[in-house]
Parts: sequence; C-alpha cells; structure tokens
Amino acid sequence: MPPSYRAVDWSALPGWSDDRVSDAWPAFRVGCAALTAPAAPTRDVWTAPCTAAGALTTPDAATARAWFENHFIPYTIVAADGRETGLVTGYYEPLLAGSRTRSAQFPVALYAPPDDLLTIDLTGLYPDLKDRRLRGRVEGRRVIPYWSRADIDAGRAPLDGKTLVYVDDPIEAFFLQIQGSGRVELAEGGVIRVGYADQNGHPFRSVARVLIDRGEISADRASMQGIKAWARANPSKLPALLEENPSYVFFREVAPFPPGSLEAAIDGPIGTLGVPLATGRTIAVDTRSVPLGAPIFLATTWPLATTPLNRLVLAQDTGGAIRGAVRADFFWGFGVEAGREAGRMRQDGRMWLLWPIDAPMPATTAPKP
Repeated sequence: MPPSYRAVDWSALPGWSDDRVSDAWPAFRVGCAALTAPAAPTRDVWTAPCTAAGALTTPDAATARAWFENHFIPYTIVAADGRETGLVTGYYEPLLAGSRTRSAQFPVALYAPPDDLLTIDLTGLYPDLKDRRLRGRVEGRRVIPYWSRADIDAGRAPLDGKTLVYVDDPIEAFFLQIQGSGRVELAEGGVIRVGYADQNGHPFRSVARVLIDRGEISADRASMQGIKAWARANPSKLPALLEENPSYVFFREVAPFPPGSLEAAIDGPIGTLGVPLATGRTIAVDTRSVPLGAPIFLATTWPLATTPLNRLVLAQDTGGAIRGAVRADFFWGFGVEAGREAGRMRQDGRMWLLWPIDAPMPATTAPKP
C-alpha cells in the first residue's frame, strides 16, 4: 500500500508558530526556479504559489509564516503501515585534501561516470517502476549489472581519463560518496566543489552494520566518527570493509555560482532538484512518497538529545539510503562542526507535507478525509 497524507490544522505542527520560517525562504525561492522551469513535470502544481512568492523578497518570520498559511495546506505524512514517526539522520558537505596529480600523498581517485555505464528507464513498460533507474553495462548481447565497488577498486571498470581529482584518505573518500558532495582543497592552490553525478546501481549496504555484526564496534559507537576511528586503527582491514558496500558513486566538478545570485548566497552543494542546499533548511527524502521540491515541516530532536528541532525545510535532495515515507536526511551544512552533528544524528521524527491549496494531490495520496 502507498503512504497517505492526512490534512491537519496548522496548530498541529509542533513549533510552527515559533519557527523562523523566513530562514527557509531563500531555499523555497531557489527551488521554485527548478519546479517551474518550462520542462519541469511539476510546473502546473508550482506555478501559482511560486508566482505569488515573487512578490516577497526578504520577508520576516511572521510575514513568511502567514504567506505559507495562505497558500498551503499541511498534511501529516503517514506510512503504509500507519506509522507517523520515522527515522531522521543527517548529512553534510565535507572538506577533503587533494590534488590534480596522483602521488603517494594523494592516491585515492574520485571518478566521473564511465562511458560504459548504462541507465535503463523501464517506466514506459512498467509504471510501477516510476522513480527507479537501473544501471548496467553491455556484455556481448546482454545487459548485466555494472561493476561493484570491489570490481572498480580492482581496476576492472574502464575509468581511464575519468579521474577528477585525487584525495589523501580512502575513508574520507568513502564518506564523501555517502554524503554525495563535498569540497576538495587542492595542494596546487584553490578549492573545488564536486557533486553527485551517477551511481553504479548496486544497493547501499551499511558498513556500520557490518562492524556491529562482527563485534568490531558497539552500536553506540557506530557513528561516522566511530567508523573513522576504527578505520584509523585498522588500516589493513579497511579495504575489505569498504568492499562490503557494493554501491559506488561517481562525481562531477561543480562550477561556482554567479556572484550576487541567490544560489551564491545559499552556497550549498547541488541536490537532486538541481539547486543548492541551504544549511539547516533542506532534507533528502524518498521521492516515492514525498514530492521532490515540496516544503516539509519536520519535527525531530537535536542529535543525541531530546531538545526539539522543529522547522520548515525543503525536500530538495535524495539519497541511496533514504527509503520510506516518514524518512529524512537533514542537511547540516559545510565543515567540521556540521560533520559532527550529522554523524551523530539518528533521531525519531515526524513530517508534514505542505501542499499548494488548489493543486491536485500527489498520486500516492489516499483520499482526503
């Protein structure tokens, strides 16, 4: 069964009246540009609210809150099994040390997508596979799964000429693939930004779970920081551990945003919607249940705490491990402190979809009560 949305009053959103809704306004506005683009499939849904938003440039919190209340209806997101509470994790944009030239100091390559990587879209034949894209490669007259992480690390994939940059640490490169984007400070000078370009099609497997099951690390230490500490202490075991996750991410180099633009002001990595992610105001979701680009009110708690973290966010990204209706990955921003919070975050949370008043509801929605 698909998830359902249940219409509620704004008073049902915990902390809605206290949130600095205006902090999410830049993320909403930049998202509108993608949602209303001429070729966007969601253009009919978003044209009216996004046009109305154009009359406001920098609203204060009260004005932005009133605007959303006048143009949207909040809906509780309910999983197919009736649950209204799900998992909220965190991610961030890391900074890695790297070089354009391979050396003993910088031995780990970040690759662009290989030429033989196929993306197969079967939606026309099988509508149930909507939002699913298969990856593979041709062998003779057959399409077979693409190379796994172990195969790629062993040099079996044709990646000559596909290196973007070399970095200094395999565990940092691994977590960069999990985060999906990051910055690399070059030994030659300057900083570049890399973003998600494609994936090899293999399912994501948690190396934290592998370590826990093997008794190598306790569940309470299985955070990103705990896994990195294990890697530093066990360098000889690290390659085999990383190969337990067959999923592999390819990157692209992201050009700087035009000076003075809204994108430059947000200055975040590019998410699945194609716009920069705003620190603390964007999340990754499962688009089989949550429409990409939609405003979401998220009610969760700060990492390792019971202090409420209730705020308006935008569903502008996705992730291989983000599966389920009530499931979100909260973007903490750039740098060490953001990484610390993201690595510790594994909290319960609830989510409300804010949907334009006059728009037809998403196809996965149950009839409105």
